[in-house]
Amino acid sequence: MIERHEVEAFLTLADELHFGRTAERLHVSTARISQTIRKLERRVGVPLFRRTSRRVALTAVGRQLQEELRPAWEGMGTALQRAIEAGRGLSGTLDVAFLSAAAAQLLVGATQVFRDRAPDCDVRIREAQAGQLLPWLRSGEIDLALSALPVSEPDIASGLVLVREARMLAVPAIHPFAHRSSILAEDLARVRLIQLPDQAAIPPQHADRTPGAPLTAPGPTAGTFQEALTLVGAGQGALPVGAHARRYYVRPDITYIPVSDAPPLAWGLIWAADRSTARVRAFAEAAAALAHGHA
Repeated sequence: MIERHEVEAFLTLADELHFGRTAERLHVSTARISQTIRKLERRVGVPLFRRTSRRVALTAVGRQLQEELRPAWEGMGTALQRAIEAGRGLSGTLDVAFLSAAAAQLLVGATQVFRDRAPDCDVRIREAQAGQLLPWLRSGEIDLALSALPVSEPDIASGLVLVREARMLAVPAIHPFAHRSSILAEDLARVRLIQLPDQAAIPPQHADRTPGAPLTAPGPTAGTFQEALTLVGAGQGALPVGAHARRYYVRPDITYIPVSDAPPLAWGLIWAADRSTARVRAFAEAAAALAHGHA
């Protein structure tokens, strides 16, 4: 296997055709270049350069090696540079996903702050449906997503909490809970809860059941948040939501009831832990600055 320093010495000498200039370019001694080339020629089995007191020239084998080796070497350098730019640079494209109208509004504000800091990076905001966030992150289809926290996945990293909101329960307008000003977390054990495929999107509030109380069977599974609300309106169950739903998803067939003793629902950015690039970190910092009033 050819070593990196051998490739550099051979290609530089093939360009310069002078041992002294080659040594200067590579910041080594002329003797080191001569030793490296002789070692490479022994491995190949034939001379790669013709040397005289006046000139250095490539042999036919040396010219063939140069023509075949240089594109591969330059391709390696280009690939490495692209990896460096992807990991450290603030240019290129960043794909960010959201699930709800409120999340979209927050991402638009964060994008404006980020663009002031990284004008060479384009941000694409995409809407995702329930069940898509984590697969999209893992496949690299998106770089970040705004999600409910925490996300208990070892390969998913998260940023600071950007927003906290009260937990509520969406119930049919004719449901007995609809006439209450609030309910308790233990009341959720008395209703059928609509299921969403991505529990990282809006994790349900696990209710503390009263000892001896019957366990209510889970409700149907919805493919999207809007579908889940439609099932609620049709009387097929209730749906745990954040308080933003009362503002952004007003429906005559649904009533939103606060869960008075439930902890607040926290929202923040998440991303694949093995793709924590400079762009990703910079966007998370921009979003945190906006949410905490430091933008």
